[in-house]
Amino acid sequence: MAYLPRTVVRGTRMLGKTLNQSGSVRAFSLGPQLSAKKTLKPIGQNIVLVDGVRTPFLMSGTDYAKLMPHELAKVALRGILQKTGVPKEMIDYIIYGAVIQEVKTSNIAREAALCAGYSDKTPGHTVTMACISSNVAMSTAVGLINSGVYEMIVCGGVEFMSDIPIRHSRKMRNLLLKANKAKTIQQKLGLLASIRPDYFVPELPAVAEFSSGETMGHSADRLAAAFGATRKEQDEFALRSHTLAQQAQEKGYLTDVIPIQVPGSDKEITKDNGIRVSTPEQLAKLKPAFIKPHGTITAANASYLTDGASACIVTTEARAKALGLKPKAYLRNFLYVSQDPIDQLLLGPAYATPQILDKAGLTLQDVDTFEFHEAFAGQILANFKAMDSDWFAQRYMGRSGKVGAPPLNKFNLWGGSLSIGHPFAATGVRLAMHTANRLVREDGQIGLIAACAAGGQGVAMLLERHPDATPN
Repeated sequence: MAYLPRTVVRGTRMLGKTLNQSGSVRAFSLGPQLSAKKTLKPIGQNIVLVDGVRTPFLMSGTDYAKLMPHELAKVALRGILQKTGVPKEMIDYIIYGAVIQEVKTSNIAREAALCAGYSDKTPGHTVTMACISSNVAMSTAVGLINSGVYEMIVCGGVEFMSDIPIRHSRKMRNLLLKANKAKTIQQKLGLLASIRPDYFVPELPAVAEFSSGETMGHSADRLAAAFGATRKEQDEFALRSHTLAQQAQEKGYLTDVIPIQVPGSDKEITKDNGIRVSTPEQLAKLKPAFIKPHGTITAANASYLTDGASACIVTTEARAKALGLKPKAYLRNFLYVSQDPIDQLLLGPAYATPQILDKAGLTLQDVDTFEFHEAFAGQILANFKAMDSDWFAQRYMGRSGKVGAPPLNKFNLWGGSLSIGHPFAATGVRLAMHTANRLVREDGQIGLIAACAAGGQGVAMLLERHPDATPN
């Protein structure tokens, strides 16, 4: 299909009519009501998310600009041990995500762990699945623990967009490799004479999908248009994200953030720096960023290039209790999806959410907190409208009817990637910690995470509040 028909959105609720719900949180009574909620069966053992941390997420090119990725990851990896009090010798394995790889530290899990002071006897490997890389790290840990190989694993991810690798052109690379093998001056001069001006044109990292050649922003603009997500709706959603993030930051809810002092600077960085509450009038003035002049995605309603790192500890409930730890949540279930990377590139949550609810025997109403990755406001709105469409469910998912859109009074109440930032491989742990911490603060039981990723892929995860969890 070229575009999803606009009939998909007929009869769906428009986001602009429900934004006034964004600040409200459902009230719960303590004790008996929590125990009366549904509980979820574990996949294998009772596996818990002990706790998680992240560096402040900063816009690329700001205070982290002179660092290297492993130095940022080191802070998160060291921070999770300091926060939990778990001795480094107790960590059996490390799984860490990175999307834009620094060639000097290709297995950044190992290099960052060594820099963080972990034992050189603790192995680690690096994973990548675009924006859901640290989700992959966590779910891989669940598999390794359930297999009986390890008991306690550190997971996380880092992204460093302030210094992305830029290569010579392939012609120049070939010439340099040949020059390295040249033995005589004549051979070297011959290679030098073969150089042409286009050899010096650098190759920048692709911001386009390999399979389609299209930028993600361009795809998101088409997706928003196909589902009838208006510019006004997108700007309203972006403003909601920034407003809620600022409120959460001011109230001290973002307790996963740990301070960092950049070497060579006296400044201690303690909070995310991309949160900016604007006005509808200011947002309306911005020009389209991708499809010009009629596109609806702008710099304000899209996530920005971000530097940041995260880390968490995943282990068995029995191991956590033996160490006197108070876990935040159970990691109950997860699944990954993939679909057409051209016209459905960013619809991972719409596909993954009903599948994981079915898998766990839940309905949308059983979920107390929703944390979705906000790549673009238009992407979130398109997913909402797909999830709230019987036609889409029947036509593309083989379902009898829609699953429904998440209620906004449970959705991303501390902001999201649009405001907090999106270091690709670090976001999954941020989503998990917001889910776990919100369940405690809002007296909820079950939280659902969903995210899209490059290549038309996506993830959904279910977390359940642990009875020992406390606010921090």
